[in-house]
Amino acid sequence: MLRFLFPTLTAKPARGAALFDAVVQEARQRHWYVQGRVEDSLDGRFAVLATVTALVLVRLEDGDEDGAEASVALSERFVEIMEAEHRELGLGDPTLGKKVRKLMSSLGRRVELWRKAVAEDDFAAVAAVSLTAADGGLGHDVAALRALWARMQATKVDDLAEGRLQ
Repeated sequence: MLRFLFPTLTAKPARGAALFDAVVQEARQRHWYVQGRVEDSLDGRFAVLATVTALVLVRLEDGDEDGAEASVALSERFVEIMEAEHRELGLGDPTLGKKVRKLMSSLGRRVELWRKAVAEDDFAAVAAVSLTAADGGLGHDVAALRALWARMQATKVDDLAEGRLQ
């Protein structure tokens, strides 16, 4: 109703929200935690989210200007969500900035690792570091990450930026 009455006053969807939502949907898949044996905790869930986000960012690097714009939007949205989530967990202003910088640094390290893994087609070594799955889950995680990468490769950058994964 308000959107109709005050179209210029209502908030527009956050930049990168659709892509971030698609990343979150992928990171919430049960198989990561059941068959993949990633610990179902804040740290484990962050590891999956950061890993999927890193793979998406590596994929967007192939998309020239559109990919760069989507990459920036996804990164900005990642920061916004991490800040909001950690505020809900009770972190205050003095420690919040430091924590979010640490999370972004962790994401940046994963992007570098996945960039190399994709170039060298060596998913196993990076998956072991990126996801820290329990014994027996690594084989599943590697297969799932390869399948995710293949799906992203089959998706146009424009579609990916809109949150549509094949």
